[in-house]
Amino acid sequence: MEALRLVLYVLHMLAMLAIVVAPFVAGRVHVIQTWGARIQLLLGLGLTGIAEAGDGPVDHAKIGTKLVVMIAVLACAEIGNGKSKRGENGRTLALVAAGLAVVNALIAFLW
Repeated sequence: MEALRLVLYVLHMLAMLAIVVAPFVAGRVHVIQTWGARIQLLLGLGLTGIAEAGDGPVDHAKIGTKLVVMIAVLACAEIGNGKSKRGENGRTLALVAAGLAVVNALIAFLW
């Protein structure tokens, strides 16, 4: 079970990298960020399920807070992607999504 948790955690961090770095890469920024946010949400739910299945206690307040922030990241990425497809400027939303992803990482490590 520990090996699965470690694989999911590494993939979770790579998805965060896609969210944070995408606004600074030329090209299909919003598509990369949107898929990174989708994947990170799913992997986070998987990591939560593994934590719930374990023997140790799980901090539900922390997980709930991280989930709310992650939904905001996903919403910003999805809206920015939609704006980009319509030819509008969605860069601000991409930067907000990246900033919120960093805030979510800080919550994870400092809580």
